Amino acid sequence: MELGDSRSAAVEFQKLLDNPGLCWEYLTGPLARLQLGRAEKLMGDDAAARKSYEEFLTIWKDADPDIPIYRQAKAEYAQLKNVGN
Repeated sequence: MELGDSRSAAVEFQKLLDNPGLCWEYLTGPLARLQLGRAEKLMGDDAAARKSYEEFLTIWKDADPDIPIYRQAKAEYAQLKNVGN
């Protein structure tokens, strides 16, 4: 995504999510959802991005609130919610 190809990034993250045998019970699955949300946001699809962030945050609802990526995801999601209102 840093190279600006968010569409290709979204396709690759979706491939991971479409194959739950690879990632559902592992860290890869939730992080793929988060990265998919970030790619969707970069593509301007805020509704899809909010859904992906919500799925990530739901899966990680019992996570330690001090985990940096969790805090960052919550902040990014809050910004998305403000854009949608």
